Amino acid sequence: MQIPLYTVQSPADAEEFSAVLSGRAAAAYENTSGAGNAVAEEVAAILEQVRSRGLEAVLEYTRRFDAPEFREEQFAPDAEALDGAVSAVPARDVAIMRRAWDNIRAFHENDKEQSRIEMRPEGGIVGRLVRPVDRAGLYVPGGKGGETPLVSSLLMGAAPALAAGVPEIAVVTPPRRDGSINPHIAAAARMIGLTEVYAAGSAWAAAALAYGAGPLRAVDVVAGPGNIYVAAAKRLLQGRIGIDMVAGPSEICIVADASAPPAWVAADMLAQAEHDELASAVLICTEDTTSQAVRRELERRCAKLPRRAAAQASLARYGAIVCVPDTATAMALVNRIAPEHLELAVSDPWSLLHLVRNAGAIFLGLYSAEVFGDYFAGPNHVLPTMGTARFSSGLSVSTFCKKSSLLALNRAFAADCACDTAALARLEGLEAHAQAALCRLEDN
Repeated sequence: MQIPLYTVQSPADAEEFSAVLSGRAAAAYENTSGAGNAVAEEVAAILEQVRSRGLEAVLEYTRRFDAPEFREEQFAPDAEALDGAVSAVPARDVAIMRRAWDNIRAFHENDKEQSRIEMRPEGGIVGRLVRPVDRAGLYVPGGKGGETPLVSSLLMGAAPALAAGVPEIAVVTPPRRDGSINPHIAAAARMIGLTEVYAAGSAWAAAALAYGAGPLRAVDVVAGPGNIYVAAAKRLLQGRIGIDMVAGPSEICIVADASAPPAWVAADMLAQAEHDELASAVLICTEDTTSQAVRRELERRCAKLPRRAAAQASLARYGAIVCVPDTATAMALVNRIAPEHLELAVSDPWSLLHLVRNAGAIFLGLYSAEVFGDYFAGPNHVLPTMGTARFSSGLSVSTFCKKSSLLALNRAFAADCACDTAALARLEGLEAHAQAALCRLEDN
């Protein structure tokens, strides 16, 4: 197995080694986010077409790239059409999706932020008002030709939006070759009560959410993963709409000791590597015997994967096995990497938790496989990549909320604070500000 092997001797060496990984990640990000000029220019042209021509442009792009015979009525299938698609989904699949949804929805219901007010000792009331956005858009990738739908992306996007109380949610997803929406996505949407589902993908779908297109009215926030064109569109549209994030390739970092079964560690690394050749899987281990055993398991398991070419390329270009002398060095390296997913596959993971400062999601113990977080456990799987876990968080209820400050001040507050407020304003050369405060001391 062609996966780079490294040794990091001490926490002090972690910074130098993390720079190597960061450089590789930056290159991968540019290849997936549309940060390069060529893709950005192409996507900007698509956005302008949709902005100026609306649904007509969306239909043209859809016929060119997804469904050659796409009809306008297929863009926004009605309830009858969606229900017809649902009938094609096996009952067992619906039951599994519902079980996953119950876990995901319950977690996000407990993530709500509350409005608050507080009395100030000087007089008056201050606080914060939390309100959901009016409309949210969820982008749900369709996979190859719409035949491998990312149902989990729909569930993960809808749960925090619904928990936030967003009254209107629009789903866009690429159509299949015949112009229809994948029945599993239709079934998932109907199961959770979403009625707005549109057949559109790539950058023109993101543009339709931002600007509106035919029956699809513009939204306030767009969330959900996508290809390089979707990522570039979200990046260029940010400011006109809110977005969850511009994510790079998927990442996992596993800290393992001698207690970790090599087969399990290898399986978890490959679960990331099979995403695409830009994904990153890094193992940090305190035992050289563990590193060698995992490498053998990677070779054995990868040979049997349908997506082994992508997995092999991922491990060779962006994977790593890093040997360290102790857990202190391991955790120093983890915090420098700030991975999207962190698995603590050690005998006592809770003893390391207080050392974790930077990670999108943390999986503690040998049975806490990252794949359970992808689909079933409940916490959101839309997470910061590219080291941005140093300062950002994953998709949550707060993504779909806006917060307004509240001030209800009285005469006592003005009497107590006006002179000091005016002094600060004059310090900044703003006399009108000072007078606006001081005039509150005068009788009406």
